Formats: sequence, structure tokens, C-alpha cells
Amino acid sequence: MEEQKKISAIAKDFVEAQKEFEKTGLEGENPHFRSQYADLAACVNAIKPALNKHGFSLVQKTYECEIGAKVETLFIHESGEQISGAILFIPAEAKTPQKLGSALTYARRYSLLTAAGVPPEPMLDDDAEAVTDHSKDKQKAPQAKKFTA
Repeated sequence: MEEQKKISAIAKDFVEAQKEFEKTGLEGENPHFRSQYADLAACVNAIKPALNKHGFSLVQKTYECEIGAKVETLFIHESGEQISGAILFIPAEAKTPQKLGSALTYARRYSLLTAAGVPPEPMLDDDAEAVTDHSKDKQKAPQAKKFTA
């Protein structure tokens, strides 16, 4: 109940900011799939100016995680009150800096868009291929056995 009280004090400012959020646009390019997607900068640029105008700063906290990325998006109001999105976990395909970095960027984009209530562009997640394990896709499905009576 107290959490709801705090949010209600800044809800009007957040609603006003949300009315001004822009579409993300498709700034990134995935050469492997010859497609475009909204990169992290496009997502931040679609949201941050309206947040700032209405007294909010954007903070994305990361949490220690050896098998992927954990991110929480916070909108901190100039009053000191804040709105927090849930912690989002995205697994990394491998424990290499490149794969962990890819999972972190992906988690930051989706955490931000989800917390802000901004729907992704239709092709936003095309670059999810970087964090997707397709080894299971390549395995053949087991064949059904035929039974005769």
C-alpha cells in the first residue's frame, strides 16, 4: 500500500512523459539475417527526452550473474521517488565477453521498453539471434512409432 502511495505522487508526471514517448525506429542492422532492429541507443532516445522533461532520470542497474545478464530499469523522479521495473534475466549462449555483452544489451533494451510501456517495433528482436541457442533446433524431433493391432 505504501509503495502505491509513493507512485501515486509521481504518477501524473510519468503519464505525461509516457504520452511523449516516441517510436524506437530501426537503427541497428543484423547482417547475418539482412534485417534491421531497434538498437539500445534508439530505445533510449525514444524515451529519455520525455522522461527528463517531466522530472525523471533513467537508471539501469545490473546484477551479478555468471550465466547471462540481469537488469532492472528505474525511473527516478526529481522528488526522490522512483518507479522500478522488475529484474529481467536474459541467458547468454556462452560465458564469453561477447555473448555476455550481447545478453546485457538485449536485457537493457527489453527492460527499458517493458518498464516504459513502449511496444517494440515489429522487427525489434531480430538480433536476438546473438543470444539464442539454436543447437536444439538442429536436432531431429523423435519419430512417432507406428503401432499395429
